[in-house]
Amino acid sequence: MKKALLVFHAPNDNTVGIENAAAIFTAAKHPKSFITLDGADHLLSNHQDAIYVADILSAWASRYLDETAPVPKSAAGEPGVVIVREKGGGRFLNEIIAGPHHMLADEPPSVGGSDQGPTPYGYLLAGLGACTSMTLRMYAERKKWPLEQVEVSLTHNKIHATDCEECETAEGKVDHIHRTIALDGALDAEQRQ
Repeated sequence: MKKALLVFHAPNDNTVGIENAAAIFTAAKHPKSFITLDGADHLLSNHQDAIYVADILSAWASRYLDETAPVPKSAAGEPGVVIVREKGGGRFLNEIIAGPHHMLADEPPSVGGSDQGPTPYGYLLAGLGACTSMTLRMYAERKKWPLEQVEVSLTHNKIHATDCEECETAEGKVDHIHRTIALDGALDAEQRQ
């Protein structure tokens, strides 16, 4: 096939014998690799085995793949444009292209997704957390404060508007984001405030 080949095989596999895996591996041209999955079964029914195979496969295949997805011509060259499009392979799976960065967004299986990436609310929280952390870092550097590390923890909930004292909306549900900021470093009380 003139393609890179990676063969996984579990010694205890009762479905496909080692002789089959060895024949495929021997017949293939380079580049090729063979990985033994000690203790795994044919269907990788143990979650940890499946995660291990996914991690190895991703790392191994990355050197043989062109990871630059085509960007729609309508947005090519426009700074600050983020493209989100359905990817296929899952009911809610979307591809996000932000300049040279490619990410996935999805929903958990509990709502019909395949959990291949953060949810939209996960990205919202990530954006707010990253902005908070970066702003604190920039401010501390400008003031020459001994800030060693910033950690921002965020949660999102939908709450009834009637339970929210400071909300502008009095009916239905509203988004409530709780943000906790932890600062490491020899900062005094005024700097922390």
